[in-house]
Amino acid sequence: MKILHILKNEPDDTVQRLIDAMSDEEDESSVEPLFKKDIHWERLVDDIFSHDKIICWW
Repeated sequence: MKILHILKNEPDDTVQRLIDAMSDEEDESSVEPLFKKDIHWERLVDDIFSHDKIICWW
């Protein structure tokens, strides 16, 4: 299963541990940090449609 994690803010230790815990060896995980200035919006939309689960972290 492909999981996309979208981060609005830089993750704290708890959020980072949760992301790590959800990332199994069998699953493919990607992280898209929106708090950085150079966001590739087209790639983000493509990633949203190509992943099975999307988790937004605020």
